[in-house]
Amino acid sequence: MNAQNFSATITVDQTPDEAFAAVNNVRGWWSEEIEGGTDKLGDEFTYHYKDVHRCKMKLTEFIPGRKVVWLVVDNFFNFTQDKSEWKDTEIIFEISRKSDKTEVHFTHRGLVPEYECFEVCSSAWGSYVNGSLRSLIATGKGKPNRKE
Repeated sequence: MNAQNFSATITVDQTPDEAFAAVNNVRGWWSEEIEGGTDKLGDEFTYHYKDVHRCKMKLTEFIPGRKVVWLVVDNFFNFTQDKSEWKDTEIIFEISRKSDKTEVHFTHRGLVPEYECFEVCSSAWGSYVNGSLRSLIATGKGKPNRKE
């Protein structure tokens, strides 16, 4: 397997602390269908989207204003042969100041082109990060999946 992990970077006017707070407000930018804690080391939360996707995440790294890492503890897709494709991958948010801007670098380590879900998953992450998360940081309002 090669190392072409999916990544995306956004730049915003807000501070690293404001970006960090938005990243950890997962219900505000990814989905309102999140259960569990999302804002401290060791927290675990579950996500689900209809009967298409469910996963369980654990916060394994949490450095205020700088970095958050989620480990995918469990995963299910209804559209791939390997239903657990994301299991044991990591979702990483790295936040840094660049001149008078804040950069948020997103990487899904382990989401690689060889995965059956790569195209749909990278497209979805791109939309959430470049659209919803950016909007939440900049305006205080994201565009998460609504409760079913």
